Amino acid sequence: MVLPLFKLGTLALRTISKPIANRLKKEAGLHPTFRQFIINIAQANHRFTTTVQRRLYGHATNALIRPLDEGRAVQLASELFGELFVFTVAGILLIYEVHRSSRAEARKEEKRKQEMEALKQKNKDLERELEVLKYRQSAQGRGYLDFLKLWHAGTLEGHKWGRPSYINAM
Repeated sequence: MVLPLFKLGTLALRTISKPIANRLKKEAGLHPTFRQFIINIAQANHRFTTTVQRRLYGHATNALIRPLDEGRAVQLASELFGELFVFTVAGILLIYEVHRSSRAEARKEEKRKQEMEALKQKNKDLERELEVLKYRQSAQGRGYLDFLKLWHAGTLEGHKWGRPSYINAM
């Protein structure tokens, strides 16, 4: 019951994170300090991606890279920020799910170990009991054999278990 509710909760959190990211995108351009911060991030991202593309295509990388205009930089940075937020939420949920399932697996493994130890102990107890029964049976067998040997030899004449007189007559 807990697992389906947890899965539904993570799905709901992922779904809710997208509108939150959109709201963050809108608000990112309005606050002046944050606006300048995201413009700087957008310009750095633009320089990095342009340099990587030039290297991939074999063009000169020392050429001047024109900065983005302010409106485009805010738009790109806010999109980057929103996607980063959604990705972070999904990553955290994934890490939590992996950690939770590894704990569950560790509990199962511990339970299996305990069951295995209980079976080993039960096996040892049964082996000891079998040895005791074999010893008792052996002792009883020796007792009966000794009795039969004595009885057959006729040394139990005066004993209450002695041979009946009609056997001696034969």
